[in-house]
This record gives sequence, structure tokens and C-alpha cells, in this order.
Amino acid sequence: MFRYIINKIFYGFLTLFGVVTVIFFLFNILPGDPARMMLDQRENSEQLQNIRKKYGFDKPVFTQYLYYLNDVSPLSFHSDNKDDYIYLLEKKYKYQKLISIGKVTIVLKYPYLRQSFQKNGKNVSEVIKETLPNTAVLAIFAITIAMFLGIFLGVLSAIYKDTLFDRIIAIVSTFGMSVPSFFSAIVFAWLFGFVLHKYTNLQMTGSLYVVDDFGENIYIQWKNLVLPALVLGIRPLAVIIQLMRNSLLETLNQDYIRTAKAKGLTTFQVIRKHALKNSLNPVITAISGWFASMLAGAVFVEYIFNWNGLGKEIVNSLNTLDLPVIMGSVLVIASLFVFINLLVDILYSWLDPRVKLE
Repeated sequence: MFRYIINKIFYGFLTLFGVVTVIFFLFNILPGDPARMMLDQRENSEQLQNIRKKYGFDKPVFTQYLYYLNDVSPLSFHSDNKDDYIYLLEKKYKYQKLISIGKVTIVLKYPYLRQSFQKNGKNVSEVIKETLPNTAVLAIFAITIAMFLGIFLGVLSAIYKDTLFDRIIAIVSTFGMSVPSFFSAIVFAWLFGFVLHKYTNLQMTGSLYVVDDFGENIYIQWKNLVLPALVLGIRPLAVIIQLMRNSLLETLNQDYIRTAKAKGLTTFQVIRKHALKNSLNPVITAISGWFASMLAGAVFVEYIFNWNGLGKEIVNSLNTLDLPVIMGSVLVIASLFVFINLLVDILYSWLDPRVKLE
């Protein structure tokens, strides 16, 4: 099992290396001068030259790529020449020196995601720290709703197979999987935040933290979480219902389930003690995949509901071509994908003993 985890970590790093490579070259073939983006309308030739030199924009693309790898890598190499881009500057890197070889110093550091083009030189890591928690809260609430409600309805659908209840659940699930999130967001915001506002007391837009009328205090507005969490959870809910139903029906046809029934156990006891746990593998896979994808898929939902999360920040950065924020956000989301998938693989060994044997 230990070797398996090490292999997964290794392949996870390879995946992140591929993501870094793709996003770097993808955004560096876009038209436009990054130095001009940073200076906006205030540039002159001297300022442009200084910015290009400071951020390495005057180097060939492949050299810039190596610089970017060096920045985002936890283990990096740095020069003692102050004119080099990779000079070990304390204001730029948070690091711990490991070893110095000649004019090169090897350090262990936090990944440096560079600075925003449009936020007055603000570090991308700070932008992500401010927005990612809001997206995480939204994704956790959405997947929690989808998980518990989906497993419950999936079990009921399997128990009452081929009944009217089962058919209604199938129709609702199909509809939930086919409707795009941005369309659901518009409908929910209009219906529950505008038409039925008198009864629901919900707003069409709003974020987790709200400033009071005097602009002095910030407080949490939990009701603003309801609509975006419901919208974000609709599609995984539909998938979990169908996966839980089909997996449970397959498990209930196994020989050991027939033996348990022959011993006089009720249907509820058979499902609770024997069938449910062994039916959760495909559901866990769906939950993990959807939770990770919610961090990226929340883009349109956050933008429509004006939820101040990473998704909304990505949209705003795309509108202003703030490339470091976009690249840093994609890299963080990819890292979360790898981490969550690793946790799921470990969880499999607990849910299904056959994984240990393999």
C-alpha cells in the first residue's frame, strides 16, 4: 500500500508538471505585452524596459518557462547576482536555505505564483488566499447536500425499484444532469431571490461576508450561501442518486446478501450492515471528482450570484488579462485535484478490502 501511495504521489507531480507546462505556453502565446498590461496607460519606453528586465520578459520564451518552473517549484535554484531574475530576494520568496554551490543557492520554499498585473503588484498567493476559502465553503456545502440527499434518494430508489417513485427520481435526475449550472443559477436567482423573495428572504446576489450599512463591520451572511450551494449541488446530486441506485441494486444481487436475508435479517438491516458500505465505491469516486471539479466549475455560479470566490476572480482576471492570477488559480485547482484523488485512493482501501490485496 505504501508503494502504491508513493507511485500516486509521483504521478501526481508529473500531472502538475504537465499542467504548469500547458498553462505557461498557452498563456504566453496570447497576443499582448505583459509589461504593457502591468503599466496600463502609464508606460514609457524606460519603464517598459525596466519591467521586462525585472520580470524576465526580455528573455526567450523557454528561459521564461524555466524561470516559472523555478518559481512554482518548492525546491528551487537561485543566483547571488542581484541583476538576475532568480536572485534570492527575501521580499519575493519565503524560503529555507539548504545548500550553496558556488554562486548558486538551493532553497526549500513556498511556491511563488508571482504578482498580479492589475492589483498594484499584489502577490497572486494573497489573491488566492482571500478568495479560495469562500469557494471551498461553497463547494463543501454543495457536495454535502448532494452527498447525503443523493445517497438517501438512491437507496430509496433501489428499494422501490420500478415503482412510480423510482421513475420520478429518474426523471428528476436526468433533468438535473442535463441542465447547465449557469442556466440553473439564473433561474434560481430570479425565482427564489426575486419572485419569491417575500417568502424566502433570499437575495439574488451576495457573498459570504457582508459589510454593514456604515461600512465599518464585516459579518457572515449565511443565507447568501443557500442558492449558490443548491445550484452547484444539482448536477452531482443527480449523478450520485443514479450511481447509488445502480450500485446498490448490483450489490443486493450478490450471494452473501441472499445469505443474510435467509438468516432472517430485514431489508433495512441487510442494507445498513452489508450492502451499503460495499456499494459506496462508485459514489465515493463521483463525490471526489465532483468536489474537485466544483472548485473550477463554480466559476459561472459565483459570477452570477456575485459570490467573492476563486471562480469569480478567474472571470475578472480573464476580462482584464491578468495572466499571473489565471495561471496561479489553475495551478492551485490542479493541485487540489491531485490531492483529493490521492485521499480517495486511500479511502478505497478502507471501503473495499480487495484493494489491499491488489
